[in-house]
Amino acid sequence: MPVIVVANPKGGVGKSTLSSNIAGYLARKGRTVMLGDIDRQQSSRNWLRQRPADMPRILTWEIDGDNVSRPPRGASHIVLDTPAGLHGRKLARVLAQADKVLVPLQASMFDINPTLEFINEVAGLHNEGRLELAVVGNRVRDNTTAADRLKEFLDTLSVPALTILRDTQNYVHLSAHGLTLWDVMPHQVSKDLEEWAPILNWLK
Repeated sequence: MPVIVVANPKGGVGKSTLSSNIAGYLARKGRTVMLGDIDRQQSSRNWLRQRPADMPRILTWEIDGDNVSRPPRGASHIVLDTPAGLHGRKLARVLAQADKVLVPLQASMFDINPTLEFINEVAGLHNEGRLELAVVGNRVRDNTTAADRLKEFLDTLSVPALTILRDTQNYVHLSAHGLTLWDVMPHQVSKDLEEWAPILNWLK
C-alpha cells in the first residue's frame, strides 16, 4: 500500500491543498484512497466533510472503540497531510511508514531556509534510499523576483524539484466545495493540470 506524505515544517505552504488534490486524483483513477490528517487543525478532514456524495469517494481514518486511528480496510493508497513543526521522533515515525514524501515550498526566503534544513533532516533519517523525496514550488506568482529566486534555489537541490504551481483562486474555490482539479471539466483548469503533470508522473 503506497503511503504518500506531504510535509514541510512551515505552516501555510499548501500541504492540505496538495494532499487533497493528490487524493482526488487517485480516487478519480479508481483507487481506494485514504486521506489521513495528522495536523491538529484537521484541514483535510474538514475538506472531506464538504465533499459531494456524487464525487469519487475518498476515505479517512477508522476510529475503533479504544479511539485508535487505523487505515480503513481495502485502502490501496494512503495520503498523509502533516502538521507544521514536524521534526525529530514524530517525523521519524511518519517517515518509517512513508514511500514518498512531497515537500511544498513557497517563494519566500522565510520558507526556503527552513525547507532546506527539513530536506536535509529527512535525508538523514532515511538515507538507505528506500524513500522517494521531491519538492514542488507552490502558490508562486509568475514574473516576480521571488519566483526567480525560488527557481534558482530549486536548481541547487540534490532532490527532484518536480514543478512550480501557480498562485490561483482555482484551488480556493474548489476546496471550499470539497472538490479537486479532477472533479471539474478539464478546460476549466487546463493550465493547472499542465503544471501537475510532473507530480502525477512522480506518483506512478
